[in-house]
Amino acid sequence: MAKKSSPSIPWRLLKEPAVFLALGFGSGMAPKAPGTFGTLAAIPVYGLFMGLPSLSYAAVVLALAALGVQWCGAAAERLGVHDHPAIVWDEVVGFLIAMALVPPSWPAVTAGFVLFRLFDILKPWPIRWLDKHIHGGLGIMLDDVAAGVLAAVCLRLLQDAGWLSPSL
Repeated sequence: MAKKSSPSIPWRLLKEPAVFLALGFGSGMAPKAPGTFGTLAAIPVYGLFMGLPSLSYAAVVLALAALGVQWCGAAAERLGVHDHPAIVWDEVVGFLIAMALVPPSWPAVTAGFVLFRLFDILKPWPIRWLDKHIHGGLGIMLDDVAAGVLAAVCLRLLQDAGWLSPSL
C-alpha cells in the first residue's frame, strides 16, 4: 500500500538539514510517486558506495539507517505527519540494502529498483506488520529496511541463477 497523500510542505523546510535529507535531497517533494522518486535518488548514493569492500559498505548503510531514524523522526515531527509521503530517506536506505548482496551492474540496479519498489508498495508480511505496529523514526525506516532485505535476497537468487551481469 502506497503512502497516503498529506498536506504540502513549505519549501523553506528544505533548509533544515534533517528535513532535506529525510526528503531524499528534495526528491520526496515529487507530487506523484514520491517513494519512486526517492528510490531514484538512491541510485547515485549507491554509486558513491558500491565500490567499497563489503564490510565497509555494510557499516555505511548501517550508519545511514541509524541516522535515518533520527532524520525521519525529526522530519515527521516538523511536518506534523507520521510517515509523510515526502519522507523518502527510508527508500534510499532500503535500496542500498537491496543492492548489498550483488556485484554492481546496470541489470542489478534495475532489478533492485523494481524488486525494492514492489516489496515497498505491496508490503507482504512482515513488512506490513512493521509498517502498522512500529512508530516514530524507527517505524518509518523499518518497513523499508525489511523491503530492502527481501529485495536483496531475491537479487542474490537472480545473481546465483546467472540472470544478472557480474559487474558495472
